[in-house]
Amino acid sequence: MVSSALAFACTALVLTTGSALAHSKGIYKTEAEAWQRAEQIGCDAVHENNGRWMPCADERELHQQLRKQ
Repeated sequence: MVSSALAFACTALVLTTGSALAHSKGIYKTEAEAWQRAEQIGCDAVHENNGRWMPCADERELHQQLRKQ
């Protein structure tokens, strides 16, 4: 039982950390920085998310463009 819980916790940590890292690389302090990244990955818009800026019109488009890289 303990080993199953530990395995689950480790898997959850790895999956969560990867997602957080991916998002941290796509969030910028300024709109200009987001525009620069948007142009690099083929987006023609940026959007604001909780006071930070992200490339592309929304996160769905951002993830689609990143998968193409």
